[in-house]
Amino acid sequence: MAEKLRGILFDMDGTLLNTLEDLADSTNRSLARLGLPVHPVEAYRYFVGDGMENLARRVLPADRRDPRMVGEIAEAVSREYAEHWADKTRLYPGIPVLLDALSARKVPMAILSNKPHAFTLAIAEHYFQRWTFAAVLGARDTHPRKPDPSAALEISSALALPPAGMLYAGDTNTDMQTASRAGMFPVGVLWGFRDREELLANGALVLAEQPEDLLRFF
Repeated sequence: MAEKLRGILFDMDGTLLNTLEDLADSTNRSLARLGLPVHPVEAYRYFVGDGMENLARRVLPADRRDPRMVGEIAEAVSREYAEHWADKTRLYPGIPVLLDALSARKVPMAILSNKPHAFTLAIAEHYFQRWTFAAVLGARDTHPRKPDPSAALEISSALALPPAGMLYAGDTNTDMQTASRAGMFPVGVLWGFRDREELLANGALVLAEQPEDLLRFF
């Protein structure tokens, strides 16, 4: 760390919140209604993380991934998820203690997700009322999604912090690539959706076994 870390940027799904079951259930119900094969919840660890269209493309059979069907599934899942995103989703164990400690130390916090922006805002408001986040951004039509660094850099600018002064905590290859491209300090979290090999291969400089491990940087 050439520069002292002064702020933290979190991915949301798989980092702060375990959203896997609600995403899997919403997608499987949408597939079943169209008579298409459904998937085990664990398979969604590798389906989610890159936006709704990529999720739709990945869950469809290889011979059904035409643009019309991808769009239809993406819209169906969005409608279903809008009604069920809080059924089973919970903060990961240790996250409330982490956020309390960061707040006590006056560390600026932000969230960046590839979930649609409206969902990201609604979910953050629901689950993180106790804490103040300086910025919360989801996927917007006007901006490229992660791993493009644009939104991460927008957040560092909003926090008036240089990218090198930001720790980026995430659980997927997309997150580590985003952090690296933005010039932030990439920390891979091991309680999320992906494994240590993927995180290290995509730029993680440190792996965190549990949320409290992040406190040592502040």
